[in-house]
Amino acid sequence: MANYEVTLFTGNLAGASTFNNIFIKLVGTDGESEREWLMGASSFTRGAVSSFTVSCPVSIGKLVLIELDKQCLPLFPEDSWYPTQVEVKSPEGDTYNFPIYRWVTGSKVHYFREGTALRVFEDNHHLGRYSRQRELKQREKDYRWHVYVEGIPHCMKAESPLSLPCEIQFSFTKSTEFLYTASTGLTELQLKGLADRKEKWTNIDDVNRVFCCKRTDISDYVQKHWKEDAFFGYQYLNGTNPMLIRRLSALPDNFPVTDDMIFVRGFSLRNEMKKGNLFLCDYKRLDGVKANTINGKKQYLMAPLVLLHRTPDDKLMPIAIQLKQTPAEDNPIFLPTDFEYDWLMAKIFVRSADFSEHQLNVHLLRTHLLAEVFAVSLLRNVPMVHPLYKLLIPHTRYTLHINHLARLALISKTGVFTQFAASGGEGMITILKRSLSSMTYSSLCIPDDIAERGVEAVPNFYYRDDGLKLWDIIQRFVHGVLSFYYKNDAEVEEDSELQKWISDIFEHGFLSQEHTGIPQGFTTVAELIKFVTMGIFTCSGQHSAVNSGQYDYGGWMPNNPISLQLPPPTTKGKTSEATMLQTFPDVNTTVQGMATLWLLSKRSSDFVPLGQYPEDHFSEKIPCELIKDFQRELEVLSAVINTRNKRLEVPYTYMDPTALENSVAI
Repeated sequence: MANYEVTLFTGNLAGASTFNNIFIKLVGTDGESEREWLMGASSFTRGAVSSFTVSCPVSIGKLVLIELDKQCLPLFPEDSWYPTQVEVKSPEGDTYNFPIYRWVTGSKVHYFREGTALRVFEDNHHLGRYSRQRELKQREKDYRWHVYVEGIPHCMKAESPLSLPCEIQFSFTKSTEFLYTASTGLTELQLKGLADRKEKWTNIDDVNRVFCCKRTDISDYVQKHWKEDAFFGYQYLNGTNPMLIRRLSALPDNFPVTDDMIFVRGFSLRNEMKKGNLFLCDYKRLDGVKANTINGKKQYLMAPLVLLHRTPDDKLMPIAIQLKQTPAEDNPIFLPTDFEYDWLMAKIFVRSADFSEHQLNVHLLRTHLLAEVFAVSLLRNVPMVHPLYKLLIPHTRYTLHINHLARLALISKTGVFTQFAASGGEGMITILKRSLSSMTYSSLCIPDDIAERGVEAVPNFYYRDDGLKLWDIIQRFVHGVLSFYYKNDAEVEEDSELQKWISDIFEHGFLSQEHTGIPQGFTTVAELIKFVTMGIFTCSGQHSAVNSGQYDYGGWMPNNPISLQLPPPTTKGKTSEATMLQTFPDVNTTVQGMATLWLLSKRSSDFVPLGQYPEDHFSEKIPCELIKDFQRELEVLSAVINTRNKRLEVPYTYMDPTALENSVAI
């Protein structure tokens, strides 16, 4: 008699327990066990570790997979069960691990492979191949592509959050906290009578009343310094949108700034360009976009050009702003030497344009929508036993759920962004389409992007400094793992599941546009490593950089207006504080925007930081050691960032590995 010691681990999650009957079958290379009832009424409660013996007349050889099913007891309700893994010790003394980490519902049989990673061309056992094909066939039904709007990345088809497969839904903890944060914010606004007030602000200090208790150190700093030119320039480096600024080598023809305009002794545009001291922020993607109508009033969205100068004391100062793309008499170039409110209003229109550019292109498209494409393609095309699945699945956590909620509550016809942002509605779709059509692979890879924008030497650019270090750490980890499984380029080309994964991303994420430079297939190990590094960086560090500071920099509305309801000045010398207040969004528009930024910046208690993997998908020694090395390198980077931040007036924490999540989860 051959006895197999079976240990089942039930997850420590709310609702993970089951009181149904659990059955298991072991399948090996030389046979299989009988379907065995694992008796024990309290064996499968939350956090339980339960051991059983499964006996076979003879050894069934090397274990290939297990079959698990759950049957409801008479008079007992159907429930769900969340096992994390199964460990089996064979009579030969070998230990086999079967990672599960998914909800088991209903009474159908579920197949789980032994944890050793196998690519499709080396999966030689007929039952292994069968279970692999069966798994992907089911996944193709569960994860279907959907065209939300023509011209933007495709998404997952789902009727409601509850219709999503259980394993990708929010946990009970995440759902509860998310709903609590959303409801308390809106309730506070209702109690203060702000949510329905459609009138204009009459006193800028009244904006403090919106969320007097919801403040951060940085939001307080922003409130004190938002008018300052140095802080305006600083935000292009370390605010929520560090992706626009680029070094200037020649002034655009549509931005006719001259030396005479710059009231600095000895200043020469040509000389400063040669020294690498001039930078441009061009919002051309917003040109001609139809602005929204809010509270029955037309809104205004500009497409500015901003010229920035690096000063001898290493500050980045705005020296010229043109609010529309086409030069004209009624489109003046605003300068720091202009009347106070002319210059301030020009900066306010720029900050409002930056809100739309950031939210739609930098945040929604380049992190959320791409992360969803990466996740859906992975789940449709790559089985659990594949090394790529094991490497990437932690970086998909909650992404499909949060994006579904975004489509319901933010960008739908009745969504907050659609109703209250200047670029909501028709304008939103225009900007998203333009952004995707101009996106490039290199712009998603921070080393290439920094070089292409010519900002390698800009001082005090902490997004760049931390991001490049983070990219290098991720790249070394990915290189180690993938090089362990792919010894040469031929193995990459031979992996049909890997090729289908990238092919789907190219088709459904980038709409088969070759000019993006996105690979349509992989021919080398190096190509694979770079793309996977980009995917992990996008879902973790990049998303944190453009998401986590939203309330820090937008909690004080004048610094980040969601919309503006008067046109910009066409002649100088006619603006005032009253003009500024009349231009700002109405009270209800302001508070809806601020409540949303508060919600999207709020971290849940089941947050999983980058490099922490509560789920043990890898079984082999070398990948497990590489994970530990990865974690140690991230700890060192965190310490370096914390040491630097102690000397900064405004700390930059968004790329600190302890503060950023593995996935796009909020």
